[in-house]
Amino acid sequence: MLPTISLGLNPIVTLFVSSKNATSERRFDRSYTVFTLKERLEPITGIPASTMIIKLMSASGEFMAALDDDEKMLGYYPIHDYMRLDVIDRSPYKQNDYVDLSKVTKLELADDKYDTMRGTVRDFKRRNKMGRFSDAKSDESMLSAAAQLAAEEYQQEASQIHVGDRFQVKSDDSSSIQKRGVVRFVGQGEFKPGYWVGVEYDEPVGKHDGSVKGVAYFSAKPGHGAFLRPDKIVVGDYPEEDLFADDEF
Repeated sequence: MLPTISLGLNPIVTLFVSSKNATSERRFDRSYTVFTLKERLEPITGIPASTMIIKLMSASGEFMAALDDDEKMLGYYPIHDYMRLDVIDRSPYKQNDYVDLSKVTKLELADDKYDTMRGTVRDFKRRNKMGRFSDAKSDESMLSAAAQLAAEEYQQEASQIHVGDRFQVKSDDSSSIQKRGVVRFVGQGEFKPGYWVGVEYDEPVGKHDGSVKGVAYFSAKPGHGAFLRPDKIVVGDYPEEDLFADDEF
């Protein structure tokens, strides 16, 4: 005769549940009846409780007992932590139905009918001209327009600046060094779209000598040349200052 539940045992037991589909670690109350245990195992294994066979196996894989009396409690059996419950389906056909997706009824919709439906992914792409519904000519026109806008950027500001103008770089910090110099170039460059102003600073606070990526746009002393957007400078009467002069004696 199998031993009955002992009052000194932990009411919760940790077991491995093994079935055709998966193996997992679960915790169960020893007060569960075998029938309640089957109900808990049904969503885990996919095996209907009515066709379920449960074998209690030791941690080493030795058969201990068959849990075949639905009214007996789990604690009635010689069960301990980390034993294994082998769950088997008496009806292999039902078990195969659960894991075999080929037996699942699928909704099939004719392509021409799907094409007329509203609110679908295809409808969304069509309305927003995405993917295969995009207009190639429209895309090319948009890219061309964007390129044209980029090329004409700062053209109006650049039209007010001329080669030879004295300038000062705009700055919000009145205490910072005021960069001044002479405009040496106004126009477009190959390095970036839009209009640029090539300048020669009075002091060596620039980045180059008027050449960028091997292209000479103007001539300046080494370290005195730079390119600025037209909106970053102010032209006017800005005489040369010695930024590095010592004002103290």
